[in-house]
Amino acid sequence: MSRWSELAREVRADVAAARQRDPAAQDVSSFEILTSWAGVQALLAHRAAHALLEARVPLLPRAIAYVSRAVTGVEIHPAAEIGESFFIDHGAGVVIGETAVIGDFVTLYQGVTLGGTGFQRGKRHPTVGDNVTVGSGAKLLGPIAVGDGAKIGANTVVVEDVPPRSTVVGNPGHTVRVEGRRPEGPDADWIHLPDPIAEAIKSLSERIGELERRLSELDGRENGEGPAAEIQPRTGRSSAGG
Repeated sequence: MSRWSELAREVRADVAAARQRDPAAQDVSSFEILTSWAGVQALLAHRAAHALLEARVPLLPRAIAYVSRAVTGVEIHPAAEIGESFFIDHGAGVVIGETAVIGDFVTLYQGVTLGGTGFQRGKRHPTVGDNVTVGSGAKLLGPIAVGDGAKIGANTVVVEDVPPRSTVVGNPGHTVRVEGRRPEGPDADWIHLPDPIAEAIKSLSERIGELERRLSELDGRENGEGPAAEIQPRTGRSSAGG
């Protein structure tokens, strides 16, 4: 009975997480969230399947996971370990593997995969820390560790460990620190992520401009071309609400 009481507490926390992190759920009842939010339904089914698997009930946990995938579009292996206040936004296409471990207050968006990279046995899926946000379509592959407070950009492919309170973007993922602040709660601003490729191009452009200036001085004539166009960071209001 204590396990099922804990399960009920976890479900209440999951519903509260959906209300806090999804703007569409602000004025929606808990009953409507439980019956209409695919991510919450998938998590509710997983909580029950995981409890049954721990109780060594045969077949039923995987049957629940199979039906949940068919209904919600979210596939969570019954053995995956998921912490409190977990939220899957939209849900469609999310896959969480058998040995994945997810901490507390984690947010996943649609199309996220916590998968493996081979046929080896044992630990083969990611371990995600607390307060992590993973953007749409991101793929976290292998027995990697994602540190607390990290942010994974949309469509990023992560195959190496992610330091705490850092941001990863690109394919393969590039790790960059969050400048000067620690995001509070799930940060859904995918517009203003650091872009290491753009920064490298900007640095090369500046070096080429400096070399052209020096060459013109050596030739004794002015450089006829104007300065290289500067790559400006995106400014203004974010379409992601930031």
